[in-house]
Amino acid sequence: MGRFFLPRKWRMPKLVLGLIIFEFPFTVANLALFGIAAPNTYRTVLWRVGGELGFNSDPSEVAYAAYNYQKMEIPLVWSSLNTNYNMYIGVVCMFFYLIKFTLWLLHIFYPIISLILHVCLAALWAASLYIQTAPDTVDPAHQNKGAPWYITKSCNIVSDQTERGYCMQAKSAFAVSLIMLITYAIFIGLSIWSLIPTPEARAAHDSKVAEKKAEKELYASSPYDQEMTAEEQWQHMWELQQLPRTPGTATGHAPWAKVPATPRTTAFNQLQGAPIPQAHQEYYAQPGSPMVAPPQQQQTHSPPQQTYDPPQQTYFPPQQTYSPPQQTYFPPPGQVPHESVGYAGVAPQGQQEYDEYLYDGKGKGTAM
Repeated sequence: MGRFFLPRKWRMPKLVLGLIIFEFPFTVANLALFGIAAPNTYRTVLWRVGGELGFNSDPSEVAYAAYNYQKMEIPLVWSSLNTNYNMYIGVVCMFFYLIKFTLWLLHIFYPIISLILHVCLAALWAASLYIQTAPDTVDPAHQNKGAPWYITKSCNIVSDQTERGYCMQAKSAFAVSLIMLITYAIFIGLSIWSLIPTPEARAAHDSKVAEKKAEKELYASSPYDQEMTAEEQWQHMWELQQLPRTPGTATGHAPWAKVPATPRTTAFNQLQGAPIPQAHQEYYAQPGSPMVAPPQQQQTHSPPQQTYDPPQQTYFPPQQTYSPPQQTYFPPPGQVPHESVGYAGVAPQGQQEYDEYLYDGKGKGTAM
């Protein structure tokens, strides 16, 4: 059982890459040539030219038989299947070529995939070559049991330039079809050769099988896995995933999900006389719990109540004293100030200061 395996590496990867690159221009040429030929660009023309030269039947005979209600089949090589089928093959080959090249770039174009793909494509091209070389025996006087004349003979026997060009296109399409079939046959041979394992590949496979077997035995020998069923293991793994990575950062119904605590934290709190938090009492009160405090050591501690009295502050507005500006009076020229004249803001020595100047109670001034 372990000795049978399918290698995933090619024997000659450079040759495979060269074939992939070599296939691309012929795939494009095949698609172009049969696209031009479809649906009936030159098929009937070549049939008529071959009938005139006596190489095969003439299309007028088929038309004459149909006009007289006589049954006369169209030869397969001159039927519409010849051009339409090959055009469809060209589209399919281009599609699978893009897939094949993508798989090669991704390093997953294994020999087994190449074998299956190229066997199918080679079968399509073999059928295409059979249709292109089908015999023409509908006319007893002009029977052709081999390939049509444009393949077996030179195109120079035709005098008309347009008909000669059609002959060369049909000959090129047949040559491209043959090259495609040969390319796929080489792919099939390389795939089969690469699927035969070498001694080095077989040894590497045996070592890999031995490693997997050892891992399986190690997994089966675990007593933990033997005690739990597959469903219980899945449930356990699911519960482990639900645990928070950091205590107290996740929400849940477990005691540690609300208040972060460890056995060491609880032990030191009990030694200092701190009570067990309410969220942990149910957990630590269970039988078998590592941190169950004896009844006589459990104390009830009420934290001191503190009252905060904000300081009283009294606001005293700043006192301001207004001092009027001092003014100096200068009398007009020619006048001598009287000794008893007082000026606003400036009073003589030993006298009271007035807002208005006075003349001993006489004149315009008035006593204040």
